[in-house]
Amino acid sequence: MKTKLLKRIATLALATATTFASAASLEITGNDTMRFDKAELETNAGQETTVTFKNVGSLPKAAMGHNFVVLKPGTDLAGFGNAAIAAAGNEYIPTEEPFASQVVAYTKVLGPGESETINFTITEPGKYPFICSFPGHWAIMQGVLHVK
Repeated sequence: MKTKLLKRIATLALATATTFASAASLEITGNDTMRFDKAELETNAGQETTVTFKNVGSLPKAAMGHNFVVLKPGTDLAGFGNAAIAAAGNEYIPTEEPFASQVVAYTKVLGPGESETINFTITEPGKYPFICSFPGHWAIMQGVLHVK
């Protein structure tokens, strides 16, 4: 009796671990009206997350490039966005503190029709803001990655 119960528990534990271990695959786009197609995304803490970001616009990259940047909860978005202006040589990702350590993951700046896939794992549950850090875009192009 105990052996059967232990086997059932082990099987259930293995099935649960396999479910949570599989990667989350998310897709999001940005366009010429400075909008992401999704304001909210969702993943689980400890789960490998794959995000494919695509610029579906047609305007030139120099004028309307977009990236996808996941930040830690509580990040000052306006401060980050302003600091990003000076980081053109680094995909508009600030290298100075306090903002450099607020970045969880990011894509490069993409031109029309370009896409990039990134992988990352967030270990703590929370609401992680995501933005486009191309100059001025952060104010409109933002959303929340819910990590459960």
